[in-house]
Amino acid sequence: MGYSIGTVAEKTGLTTHTLRYYDKVGLLPFIERTPSGQRCFKDSDFEWFAVISCLKNTGMSIKDIKTYIDWCMEGDSTLEKRLEMFRKQKELVTAQMEELQLHMDKINHKIRYYETAVAASTQTVRP
Repeated sequence: MGYSIGTVAEKTGLTTHTLRYYDKVGLLPFIERTPSGQRCFKDSDFEWFAVISCLKNTGMSIKDIKTYIDWCMEGDSTLEKRLEMFRKQKELVTAQMEELQLHMDKINHKIRYYETAVAASTQTVRP
């Protein structure tokens, strides 16, 4: 089944502008076109969008995402490169999660502090 760019935008949460941009910068080499040149998306393309969104949302650059997609298009000869790319991305995400946990610990500390202050109807001036 073929999907229009508008339908894909609705299903993925990406804007049509973002989808066009991704196509323009080479992130969507797998997208087929109708004889008139319109993009025609397939069910199998949605997994690509999920991976692209995952990588982008974890801080990978568009340039590196394009490299990954290019490697995928090259085939099995790039499997080791792709594996290493995902291992490095995992390290980055793990570091991000550790940093976020530190922030969460601070927020939880402040919640406990203010719950105590509210219960006592007073606080010592502190940030």
